[in-house]
Amino acid sequence: MEFMSDMSVEAYIARLAGMVERALDSAIPAEWDVPGKLREAMMYSLKAGGKRIRPALVLAAAEAVRGDESAAEAAMPAACAVELVHTYSLIHDDLPAMDDDDYRRGKPTNHKVFGEAMAILAGDALLTHAFHLIAAAGLAGRLPLDAALAIIADLARLAGASGMVGGQAADMLGEQGVTTLDGLRYIHLHKTSDLIVFSLTAGGRAGGAGAAQIDALAAFGTKIGLAFQIQDDILDVVGDEKLLGKKTNSDARQQKVTYPYLIGLDESRAEVERLTREAKEVLMEAGLRKPDLLLGIAEYLMSRDR
Repeated sequence: MEFMSDMSVEAYIARLAGMVERALDSAIPAEWDVPGKLREAMMYSLKAGGKRIRPALVLAAAEAVRGDESAAEAAMPAACAVELVHTYSLIHDDLPAMDDDDYRRGKPTNHKVFGEAMAILAGDALLTHAFHLIAAAGLAGRLPLDAALAIIADLARLAGASGMVGGQAADMLGEQGVTTLDGLRYIHLHKTSDLIVFSLTAGGRAGGAGAAQIDALAAFGTKIGLAFQIQDDILDVVGDEKLLGKKTNSDARQQKVTYPYLIGLDESRAEVERLTREAKEVLMEAGLRKPDLLLGIAEYLMSRDR
């Protein structure tokens, strides 16, 4: 199997991200009677840029399963939904009660522009609207109803108390003294990996994947999600602030426990490589029509510098 080159992977992700950007423009219906400042706050963070890795994974997984780009239409509602959920989580993470950050993606954080109350409400609105996007796609026939229902159930679980929110809670508790590698792994698996798992399985469901393929996509997502977050930990130590769009060494300033803190930079890099290798091995056995798309993305995520 030949993997896509780094440049072609980056171009592929950029093309998918462009499709998502256009879809996000109309994700919140213009005809809905939404208070102007709330809509502005929602769109401020939603359209603030970023890598769009999660929605790109939704579309790539659908194409990998079906074997052509026709799956994008069915997968796009879930792609937009995961970006809404991810954006809400960033807005809330940045609040003074959480990470208390001033900048996100190179711009002032939502609460710095709109105030804490409106930032909280913008996050709430983005989260709830994500579920509407998937349900509406099912009701309109853009997505099979059984697939829509399964995607909604996955999102509720993987973004909720046993998923991303649970990971965030564990992260807050970790700041109060949890310093074990197992504890840190739990945080990364749920705070970061679970939305990546959702992205891959949602795309797989939209593309018509079977149960075994969904399981393989979930296993692949767990491993690359953990590798993705460890790479973030590494970049917080050695990354370029201009490329990252945020200050480095923020984890150290906040006395957060990270992989480099616990096992060092070299071992952290080795862990990223191991997880990526195991993820690709799982995917190769899944019987996907175009696995090279996801295999190339896994390689790209491992070597990214932002």
